[in-house]
Amino acid sequence: MTVVFARVDDRLGEFALRPLDPDADAALLHQWVTHPKAAFWLMQDADLTRVAEEYQRIAAHPHHDAYLGLWRGSPAFLAERYDPAHVELVGLYDHQPGDVGMHFLCAPVGTPVHGFTRAVLTTVMAWLFADPTTRRVVVEPDVRNTAVHALNAAVGFEVVGPIAKPEKDALLSVCTRAQFEAAVNSTAVDSAATTRIEGAPA
Repeated sequence: MTVVFARVDDRLGEFALRPLDPDADAALLHQWVTHPKAAFWLMQDADLTRVAEEYQRIAAHPHHDAYLGLWRGSPAFLAERYDPAHVELVGLYDHQPGDVGMHFLCAPVGTPVHGFTRAVLTTVMAWLFADPTTRRVVVEPDVRNTAVHALNAAVGFEVVGPIAKPEKDALLSVCTRAQFEAAVNSTAVDSAATTRIEGAPA
């Protein structure tokens, strides 16, 4: 399938996104979403048929879509984009024009790569903001998912507060284009400073 967005990370190389194929990608997704590390994805007990049906449903939905993320050309993460005025957050928050909802999931690996998840999230955010109509990205992770809360904060998200969803208690957070750009630029400056201190080529 055609790549719709690509970004080169200074340290980790190329990340890209392509449309998800609910049938061809179902077996791979099933491995990811049923892994113990994907507990917050809420599909731990799903069989292959249910996973395929879920992503067929998303593919057919007018306000929700899913993409397979690639790292150096190989499948490595999942990203979903949705309109929070119609999906997930209907009536649960103060919707504003230009809001876009997002979910992401990194594939389970035996040996974690330092900085990988943050690079994935940065890529997903850059993809969403590549659309000029996107003004804010809205997320609603489980309140217990402290790891993703820290990642969200690192790329510019600001916590709005807890909300009660049917399937979970969530922590609503939003990130404007300016907040994301400021966070990414700050990270780039910090990385450059670290590189110089360590004596590596700048």
